[in-house]
Amino acid sequence: MKNDTLAQMQLLYGNVLTPTGLIQEGVLAIAGEKIVYAGEAAGLPAELQQNNAQVLKHPDGYIIPGFIDIHVHGGNREDFMDSSKEVLDKITSFHSSQGTTAMLATTMTAPKADIDRVLNEVQNYRNQEMPYTRLEGVHLEGPFISPKWPGAQNPEHIVLANIEWLEEWVSTYPGLVRQVTLAPEREGALEAVKWLSSHGIVAALGHTDATYEEVEAAVEAGLSHGVHTFNAMTGLHHRKPGVVGAMLSDDRLSCEIIADGIHVHPAAMRILARVKPQDKLILITDAMSAAGMPDGEYTIGDLPVVVEDGIATLKSNRNSLAGSTLTMIKGFQLLVREVGLSLEQASLAASTNPARKIGIDDRTGSLEAGKLADALLLDHKLELQGVWIQGTRKH
Repeated sequence: MKNDTLAQMQLLYGNVLTPTGLIQEGVLAIAGEKIVYAGEAAGLPAELQQNNAQVLKHPDGYIIPGFIDIHVHGGNREDFMDSSKEVLDKITSFHSSQGTTAMLATTMTAPKADIDRVLNEVQNYRNQEMPYTRLEGVHLEGPFISPKWPGAQNPEHIVLANIEWLEEWVSTYPGLVRQVTLAPEREGALEAVKWLSSHGIVAALGHTDATYEEVEAAVEAGLSHGVHTFNAMTGLHHRKPGVVGAMLSDDRLSCEIIADGIHVHPAAMRILARVKPQDKLILITDAMSAAGMPDGEYTIGDLPVVVEDGIATLKSNRNSLAGSTLTMIKGFQLLVREVGLSLEQASLAASTNPARKIGIDDRTGSLEAGKLADALLLDHKLELQGVWIQGTRKH
């Protein structure tokens, strides 16, 4: 960690989004890696008004917290399942250029040995200085999912929940696994949910054939989250509410949304945003290796994918979406422009809520003194103009 000294002061003037609201004629003061002031420019303490400070004035722009993507498989032609230092640099450099300042490396349903290798590579990467988007840990999406709803996961590798595997991963890599997605109706899943919850790991449902009642039983056991709402799960029926019905109606569950306008219609996103408490909606990309790349052929995990017009589908089944090519800035813009969320609501979904979900909100996810200076500068059209990660401007 760098020393936070006043000699490294940066002053960013504009409309600053803080937990108390949008402050017009505000300023974000950064010293080293940390925020030392976020508020009205007129209230900036005299000791922070340094003659040698780097000053950026963007009176029509917005200064908001950096995005946090807790469900992302890759980008820049690389997949987290192929993790190495070079692969992780390529993925994180791309997503940092799109406003993501922290993320979870998300795995696929795969043989245990492959997951072991990813965990080891990500742990090694985190043990050195990370030059781009910070990897805050790993999200295991599978392999404990339903073979009835594999989506773009390889069904050959689906297995029942295995607490021995979880115990091994957590003991070998303490603090690395932040979220595990599983199908709560499967044998052994409730026990796994209880184990995950007791160890401070987010137990999430996804790729599931569960009934409403099975989801509620899992929530009682500690399930607290649902991945890519509406996708790869039982839908809402007025006599059989299903997984979607449980996610919409149970305020104990936070809900991810892929806001690309492809996975979910904006009207459905609007319904979700209206029925869920504001602190329970979480923007994700579910981006795969083709994010940031032209149309063509790629892979997600070990499955071939075709991308046309930015839409990724399995080569073996062109009706099956295979992750996305979404970026967090594009998803944020869609939430505001097409779904109708306010800037404050969209920022909660893209930054504060995911930080709270995975337990890093004590140091990032909002613009407050004492937190890491993970910040974005947007112009009045919400186009990205600057990215700061731990106080260093990256783009």
